[in-house]
Amino acid sequence: MDFLNTLQALLGEGGVLLGDDTAGYTLDQRRRWQGVALAVARPRSTEEVSALVRLCGEHGIAIVPQGGNTSLCGAATPDESGHQLIVSLERMNRIVEVDAANNTITAEAGVTIAGVQAAARAAGRLFAAEWGAAASARVGGGLGTNAGGVNVLHYGNMRELTLGLEVVLPDSRVWSGLRGLRKDNTGYDLKQLFIGAEGTLGLITQAVFRLHPLPSATATALVTVADPAAAVKLLRGLQDEVGDRVTSFELISRRCWELLDEHCPELPHPYTALPDWSVLLELSDAGESEALLERLMEALVAQGFDDALIAQTEGDARAFWLLREGIPEAQRRRGVSIKHDIGVPISRIPEFLARAEVELKALFADADIVAFGHVGDGNLHYNVFLADRGKGVYAHEPAINAAVYALVAELAGTLSAEHGIGVLKRDELTHYRSEVELDLMRTIKRALDPDNLMNPGKVLGL
Repeated sequence: MDFLNTLQALLGEGGVLLGDDTAGYTLDQRRRWQGVALAVARPRSTEEVSALVRLCGEHGIAIVPQGGNTSLCGAATPDESGHQLIVSLERMNRIVEVDAANNTITAEAGVTIAGVQAAARAAGRLFAAEWGAAASARVGGGLGTNAGGVNVLHYGNMRELTLGLEVVLPDSRVWSGLRGLRKDNTGYDLKQLFIGAEGTLGLITQAVFRLHPLPSATATALVTVADPAAAVKLLRGLQDEVGDRVTSFELISRRCWELLDEHCPELPHPYTALPDWSVLLELSDAGESEALLERLMEALVAQGFDDALIAQTEGDARAFWLLREGIPEAQRRRGVSIKHDIGVPISRIPEFLARAEVELKALFADADIVAFGHVGDGNLHYNVFLADRGKGVYAHEPAINAAVYALVAELAGTLSAEHGIGVLKRDELTHYRSEVELDLMRTIKRALDPDNLMNPGKVLGL
């Protein structure tokens, strides 16, 4: 067709994938959503992105932006019509600038999170975004979902790490807001419209990120706690003792350890007797690791935790983190679950965990609950299996979600703390956001994308 011929001429060799070559782009990471793409466009520059957006507008072709295709909510998967164009920015993968004196780094949207981390580290700086898919997740996708990870407690999520953006708008204009400023009060903070919008308002092509001094000292420990309330108390006690040196604080339930034992025997396992609850925590600072480690041990002993497993070497610490990062893989090997990425005030986490289990067990006696996550910032991954039901569990997803999300709402929480909305939570969003909020979101969407060509059907379902 004329559209594809023009697109191929625009993007050149390797710039457009068709037919079987699109297969790796049309199935999501969870293997739950399978779409059919008209083609996959792979531009190399902002100018090419702008030109292809203009071309799509002229032909009425909808665009599905895609980073590393690691979305957990179906945000980067096309529908089944075969009329949507996937736009992958994987070839826009340059580190544009590292300004160590300004503590900033500018990167194109196709650079992986690990790639930005490496470039920052080479300059003696830290890019603090960190999550399990860092080697494959790309900057654009991380910004599109306002991704979080294990370091949010100390450094914040992608919103806090981002100083400036470049965005191709739905009308093909380019907004260049690549300013590495901490203070800029010249009107609306436009970049915040696009962070977390999942590609529904425009295509992010570059970003300026905040960097931090590279910590020279870390201290890592696995601590057995009696229950989630004890974990929250430990967090507050540590913060009172060592302040913002607490970088990560991850809650892990006994069921997580059981799944790791059963499904990930290749990972080293630290426990002979599995604890009901445990915390993986890390401190970071300048100075010597030995001194920070001693400070951590003193703080733990002062709170009655004299049996913590302390990482004595970097290898020990990495082994602990491999276990935490292995929990999603252990769940995948276990089978199909109903996943929740919820957030509640930190003080309400114990109440949520206790009440949610009671309510779910009342609905499904065979509910197998796997709870873990970033308790330091109130974000829990709360996943529910039903024994031996496989994909049949999806038939019960509405009932499970209703129970979980009603409790989250009662506790003043959120149904999406870091994974986004996509198609998975699109309908739920309408029940847990006010009409005023939804109206404002729809107004922004229609103002910027009146023809609804930017990732239609995602977030708002327009």
